[in-house]
Amino acid sequence: MNKTIRISHLSGIVLLSVLFNILNLSAQDERSQIPPLLQRSYFEVNLGYINYPFGAAQMEPGYTLESVNIPNMAVRLVLWGYDFNDYLAAQITYMRPVGWVKYRYTVDGNNVLDTKSVWTNVGGFTLKGKLPIGNKFSVYGEGGLGIITRAGFEDALGKPVVKDANFATFLFGAGLKYHINKKWALQFVSNYSPASAKRNQPSTSFIGTGFSYNFTPYTEKQIQKTADGGMIHPKQWLQVGYTSNLLGYGVNNFVSNKYFPIFWGGMAHVKQGLSLNYQRNVFHSAKFFALDWGINASVWQTTGMHGNTNGQEEQFFTCSLFPVFRLNFLQTKLFDAYFYYTVAAPTFISKKIIDGYNTGESFTFMDNMGAGIFFGEDRKYNAELKIGHYSNGNIFPHNDAVKIPLSLNLGYVF
Repeated sequence: MNKTIRISHLSGIVLLSVLFNILNLSAQDERSQIPPLLQRSYFEVNLGYINYPFGAAQMEPGYTLESVNIPNMAVRLVLWGYDFNDYLAAQITYMRPVGWVKYRYTVDGNNVLDTKSVWTNVGGFTLKGKLPIGNKFSVYGEGGLGIITRAGFEDALGKPVVKDANFATFLFGAGLKYHINKKWALQFVSNYSPASAKRNQPSTSFIGTGFSYNFTPYTEKQIQKTADGGMIHPKQWLQVGYTSNLLGYGVNNFVSNKYFPIFWGGMAHVKQGLSLNYQRNVFHSAKFFALDWGINASVWQTTGMHGNTNGQEEQFFTCSLFPVFRLNFLQTKLFDAYFYYTVAAPTFISKKIIDGYNTGESFTFMDNMGAGIFFGEDRKYNAELKIGHYSNGNIFPHNDAVKIPLSLNLGYVF
């Protein structure tokens, strides 16, 4: 009898425990799990040697090449990749040299030397076939389509010496990976795009090494740790923002100089602006990391003092869909503070020529960097300081970019 009672008690305890866990998991914040789209995704960073033999062949008739300097260090990124299974993946890539090609040339019949730059980058979409070798190694081959963008230069009279180019091509590659664990891998990579006689573009080859990081789903233990962390993670909020160059561009210049290059500047300068943001959190760890997305609409007024000879201020507007990478670095009873970064947010920009500078096309990217706080008893209020930047990332031959000074955003969480 006692044994039966003890068994029934134990069964009841087990059943209650199972029900409690089911209810607990259903009540957990779904944002504590990595979003499904990211659970099989990855990114890569590679640094290596680039070879693209620029020379006299790329110059128009009527000019003499004196010398050409070709920096050979380059970066190749997989901005986003997705593993369909252990053998096939698709990825979006971007490659560019660290420094631009430098031409020293003369106009035929004129001994005056001039020095100008040519820059080239390669964006692509490729499929990657993978073959595991044991538990730690794998080899792969990749192929797909690429877009090569080349910004040439003109002589003193405005005649092209090396022409601009923007065209589709094929991309090929192969590599070897060493898998440290399920998330991290070290790799040796190689890539190639053929020459284009029609555009006077030499072939481009790259050999490098780097790492990859795979996003994997959180375990139930990790999800429970997040739930037990006790930190309030706002779900969605609206912001209004005001931008002014009243304090100058010192912050922009400091974080974009050659000694501390963690952000970008721009040729066209914004004087003031107004913005409206909607932002929503899609993932957060227990305390330190969060991933958001948002929508932004802004109207801007320029200084009219850079590049535009008539000195008139100009207005333009932008609309963006943006990601936010947020790092929470301080939690107190009164507020939670964070640093955040927005990069490569697809954007419509209403003007191509701003204060005399050619920013490219109507499609560009928005980048922001700043710090902020959530405050109030339930973290219902938000404030941010940030700087900004609009640039097409050199996917078009012209990219003078736009510099956005300090902005103050105030928000309400709902």
